[in-house]
Parts: sequence; structure tokens; C-alpha cells
Amino acid sequence: MSKFKSNKKAGKGKSQNQQNTDLLEKPEALAERLLDTEKIISRNKYLLGGVLGFIILIIGGYFLYRYMVNNQETEAQENLYPAVYHFQSDSLDLALKGNDNYPGFEEIIEDYGMSPAANLTHFYAGVSYLKKGEFKKAIDHLESFSSSDPLVQARAYCLIGDAQMELKKYKEAADYYKRAANFKPNEFFSPTYLMKLALAQEKQKDFKGALDTYDKVIAQYPKSAELTNAKKFKGQLEAMSQK
Repeated sequence: MSKFKSNKKAGKGKSQNQQNTDLLEKPEALAERLLDTEKIISRNKYLLGGVLGFIILIIGGYFLYRYMVNNQETEAQENLYPAVYHFQSDSLDLALKGNDNYPGFEEIIEDYGMSPAANLTHFYAGVSYLKKGEFKKAIDHLESFSSSDPLVQARAYCLIGDAQMELKKYKEAADYYKRAANFKPNEFFSPTYLMKLALAQEKQKDFKGALDTYDKVIAQYPKSAELTNAKKFKGQLEAMSQK
């Protein structure tokens, strides 16, 4: 034991290279280093085991998740084509429910919920139910859809507003029309969403809000096709307010 102690003290003044050489050439130096390492592992074996197990679990779970998502996306895309074809042909029941040969939108969402294709399918399903007059189902699907695309996401908000208008929930409709108009505004679609917002505000008897919205179309989108109607409806609303 005293021999190990003297070697340890002598090692303090050595360079790292010299110490490494000692480990290779002197069995007692290597034995001491191994003994120290063994003590550390022994004292912390439960902690180290738990940490390593947790890390392995996270890494394994991540790769499993990515594998499942990729597989789901491939299958979902393949199954989506026939449903979209029937959607475009206005065969809405076939698009939503499918048949014995292929699934419809509802089944694709249920079976491939983790895939990006399922997210897009919510949009198609929402539009389908809106066309069928099933407004609550339309809202449920469209609210489950999300996109960073400025045109598609704004369109989804607008469609939710349309469904809320059909249900005579004018405040909720106005909220969604406002979200559509404010989501990355552009001169092509934002004026249309603002006009829908003004109508919803009129339905709520929020005439000041409607006038402000018409003014916004006139001031911010002077080249819009909605400009004439904005001026017309603003004038009618002002005349009515003066009676």
C-alpha cells in the first residue's frame, strides 16, 4: 500500500504524457487508476444506471417516433389520393367515408393521426362537411388543421367564420374573420375577409366596428375589387345610423 502512495505523490509532478507512460509500463500505476475508477462507479452505480437508462429511452423513443411518422406519412399520402379525387368530383360522402377499396378522410385521420397528411386531411374534411351543411363537424376539423402557409391557414380561419355565420354565432364568426384578415395580410384575399368581418359586425349590431372595417378596406386596399362595395356599404350604414 505504501508503494502505491509514494507513486501517487511522485506522479503529481509529472507531465500528462509521462503519467500515461507510467500507466502502460507500470502495472501498479494502472492498478491504482483502475481501483479509483471502480470506486467511483461503485458509489454512483445506481445514479449512473438511471441516467444512462433515461438517455437511452429518450434517444430510442425519438427514433421510434420518427420511424412511425415517416411510415404513417407514406401510407397516408397513398390513401389520400383517391379521397381527394372524390372531393374534387363533389362526391363528398365517398371522400369522407371511403368504401371497401380505400379509406376516406375520416379513416385516414383516425389511422394516421401523427402524420402531416392527417393534418391536411382535416382541412379537406372540414371543407367537405361545410359543403354538406354539417357546420359543427366542419368547425371541429378546420380548428384541428394548422399551417404556416399564409393563404391556406387564412382560408381555414375564414371557412370557420363561414360555418359560425351559418350557425348564427356572429361574434365567433367575426373573431375568425379578423384572424383570417390579420394572418399575413395581402391585397388579394385580406380585403375579402375584412368585408366578411364587417358583415358579421353588422349582424352583431356593432355598427361602429363595421364602419371601421369598411374604412380599413378603403384606406389599406384601394386597388382591391372590394373597394366599391366597401364604399357602398359604408354609405348605407352611415345613412341608416343617421335615421
